Amino acid sequence: MINTHKYNGETWVDIDNGTPEEIHELMNTYDIHPFVAKELTSATPKPRIEFHDKYIYCILHFPVFKHSHAEGKSQEIDFIIGKDALITARYDTIDALHKFSKDLEVHEILEKNGDKKKAHDHILLMRMLRELYNSLFEELEYIDDITDNITTDIFKEKEKEMVVAISEVTRTLLDFKRITDLHHKILESLRDHGGRIFGEDFSREIESILVEYIKINTTIKSNLEMLRELRDTNNSLLTSKQNETVKQLTVLGGILLPMNLLSWIFAMRTGGVPLEHNPNGFWIVIISMLAYGLIALLYAKHKRWI
Repeated sequence: MINTHKYNGETWVDIDNGTPEEIHELMNTYDIHPFVAKELTSATPKPRIEFHDKYIYCILHFPVFKHSHAEGKSQEIDFIIGKDALITARYDTIDALHKFSKDLEVHEILEKNGDKKKAHDHILLMRMLRELYNSLFEELEYIDDITDNITTDIFKEKEKEMVVAISEVTRTLLDFKRITDLHHKILESLRDHGGRIFGEDFSREIESILVEYIKINTTIKSNLEMLRELRDTNNSLLTSKQNETVKQLTVLGGILLPMNLLSWIFAMRTGGVPLEHNPNGFWIVIISMLAYGLIALLYAKHKRWI
């Protein structure tokens, strides 16, 4: 499916799982190289950028967590950046692009003037990239909320459960970092080489987008560092609790060992066992063992061993 939007004299063509026939028609309309057109028919695992005479073709992947509509850790968008037209191809529902298209529809209804003088070239591309990176900030804020809940639960004696929770959030952030790290070189190439095709204003706008990207990348690294600290804290609490449990078991074992030894002695079937012929011998032994156990337990508590 293909949707077309107009904004300040620019055209945005959005391809949502386009068919070969639709792609072929766009190829003829916008003079797209056949190899590039073929790329628009299916997803590509790696991001990249290509510079052509009349347009720039680049592929970016955006990590998803909360707003995912399909299996996978990222959503791909292919961009064809021309002088007056922006073409995007996607293979999944992307909330940020859906919101962006609705905003443009509202603007078209209110302005009713697609030929309005442009504030600058490629305003559609710049607004779209900002919307996409803002959506990443929303994803990171959602992960922040999960991290705050983990921080609270760590001190509610849920250390064992938090081991898995911290690992899952860390894995998600590592995926975010791995995917977004590849944006840096592409944005720098757009800034450095795109300016030669579209002018210095294009480079300055991309530079501002690069600043937004750096904020995201810094936030991801900061969150990963926080999770490392949380993992260390959680492990320390877990180790302390385990050590306390081992200490208590050791003390209890030390209390029970003499009692077991005493019971074994009186259980020996040999002559001369004390109290063997005493009619109250059983109760004397039991009371002696209980008395010893109580005294040993009180002594351990006094020494704060348990």
